[in-house]
Amino acid sequence: MREIRIALLEADVSLPVVKSFIAQVKEQALGEKVVKSVKPGQMVIKIVHDELVKLLGAESSELNLAAQPPVCILMVGLQGSGKTTTSAKIANKLKSRKKVLLVSLDIYRPAAQEQLAQLASQINVVSLPIIKGEKPAETTKRALSEAKKGGFEVVILDSAGRLHIDNELMNEVVEVKKIANPTETLLVADAMIGQDACNVAKEFNEKVGVTGIVLTRIDGSARAGAALSMKMVSGAAIKFLGTGEKIDEFEEFHPDRLAGRILGQGDVVSLVEKAIENVDHAEAEKMAKKMMKGKFDLEDMLAQLKQVQKLGSIGNIIGMLPGLSKFKNQIEEAGVGDGLIKKQEAIILSMTIKERRNPDIIKASRKKRIAAGAGVEVHEVNKLLKSYEQMSTMMKRMGKMGGMGSLSALKNGPLGGMLGGMGKGFPF
Repeated sequence: MREIRIALLEADVSLPVVKSFIAQVKEQALGEKVVKSVKPGQMVIKIVHDELVKLLGAESSELNLAAQPPVCILMVGLQGSGKTTTSAKIANKLKSRKKVLLVSLDIYRPAAQEQLAQLASQINVVSLPIIKGEKPAETTKRALSEAKKGGFEVVILDSAGRLHIDNELMNEVVEVKKIANPTETLLVADAMIGQDACNVAKEFNEKVGVTGIVLTRIDGSARAGAALSMKMVSGAAIKFLGTGEKIDEFEEFHPDRLAGRILGQGDVVSLVEKAIENVDHAEAEKMAKKMMKGKFDLEDMLAQLKQVQKLGSIGNIIGMLPGLSKFKNQIEEAGVGDGLIKKQEAIILSMTIKERRNPDIIKASRKKRIAAGAGVEVHEVNKLLKSYEQMSTMMKRMGKMGGMGSLSALKNGPLGGMLGGMGKGFPF
C-alpha cells in the first residue's frame, strides 16, 4: 500500500484522493481470494489497476449530442490549458458527421478569437465572424441565431480562461451557459496541473456544472494523475486526451490505458495504434525484405528515423513503454530525445547518396565535410556511424534468424546502446 501511495503521489494524484482510493483498495484486497500461481503483491497490483479502471471509466466517454439542433458544447477551464486548440480538435473530430460552428467567447486574451478563426480555416470548419467589443453573452445569442439560419448541428463555444479562478470568470460562464443550454460542459485541464487539480475541478463543478473532462498535454512528463483527482471530485466522465499540439493529436479516453500510465506501466496499445495510423506499411515491408537479406545502409537508417518521428516525441514513446516510463525524465535529460534524432537526420542528409549506400568509404576528410554540412562536430558523425554499425549488425543477426530477432539482439542495438550508459537502473 505504501508503494501504491507513492506511485499515485508521484503521478500527481491529490493527497485526499490518494487516501480515499487506498482505503477502497484495502477493502477489496483484504477480502480477495488467493489465486494460485499469483503472488499476493501481484494480486494487489491487479486490484489497484482494476479499481483505477472502474473509477476512471464508470461513465460513457461519448459526447452527448442528443438534443434539438443546434446542440451546444461549452468549453471551460483556466487560461493556458489548451481550450482553443481542443475546441478545434473536437470540431475536426465531429465535422465528418455533423455541421459544426466554432465560436470564440474569449475577448480578453490578445488574438484568442483570431487564433480560433485560423484553426477553423485549417480544418475547413466555419467560425462565427468576430465583432470587436461584443460581450460573450451577446456573441452566444448571435451564434445560436446564425447556427439556426445556417443549419449547423453543433456549436462549440470556446469560453475565456483566467490565470486563476475568479468570480468574474465564473459569472460570465454561468451567464453563457444559461443562454446556450449546452448538452456538454467540458472542463479542459493540463495533465501537468498537479495537486491543484482538485480545486479547479471542484470550483468549476460547483459553479458551472461539469459534464466531462478533457486532459491536454498528456504527451509531457506528467503521468496524468490529475485525471483521477478531477474524476473523483467532479464525478464527470473523462472524454478525450490531447496528446500533442497538432490537430490530429487527440484521442478518445480509454480508462485501462490511463490506469497503466498512472501506475507507470506504460500504454503499449496506444503506441501500436499510433504506429498503425502513421507508419508507412509499404516502407515497412520493403525494410523487412532488406532485413531478411541482412542488408541495411544509412538510407534505411534515415527512413527509420523519419518513421520514428511520425509516432510523436521520444519522451511520449518512452512513456508508453512498460518499465521505461519512470525513466522518461532521465532519458530526456541525457539528450536521448527529439534533438538527437534531428541531429542524426541532418548528418545523414549532408552525406552523398554514394556515402549513404556505402558507409565504408567515409574516411576522416569526408567526416569533416559531413560535420560542417550538418553543423556538428566530427565526434558526432563518428557516434552516428557507430550507432549505424550496431544497427546493421543487429539487422544481419535478425536476418539469419528468419526475421524473428531476439531480445539480446535488441539490447545490443542502438536503443540499448543509447540507454545503456545512463545508469544502472535501466533494463538495458
